[in-house]
Amino acid sequence: MATNRSRRLRKKLCVDEFQELGFELNLEFKEDLSDEAIDAFLDAFLTEAMDGNGLDYVGGDDFGLVCKADRGSVTEEQRAAVEAWLKGRDELTKVTVSPLLDAWYPETPINAAS
Repeated sequence: MATNRSRRLRKKLCVDEFQELGFELNLEFKEDLSDEAIDAFLDAFLTEAMDGNGLDYVGGDDFGLVCKADRGSVTEEQRAAVEAWLKGRDELTKVTVSPLLDAWYPETPINAAS
């Protein structure tokens, strides 16, 4: 694939200076938690942790990717806020939050300019 791309194409592909960062989540719920309690947790998570920080979540109940709701990258502060929110919840036994990574091409290293 060509690496000499126009600015328009780089923007469309979200590469180089248009790279967008996000992070992955892995959650483990308490074993005795009811389905209703998990649903209530997920509603609070989406409202407080995601909407409250201008973020979106793509994934399932226990694993997913967090990215910015609008175009752009998640900041380290947003990542830390979500991690702190999750670690303050009683419904979870384990929370794993990845470092920031390329939301479109996770195997691609993060650009220094991002």
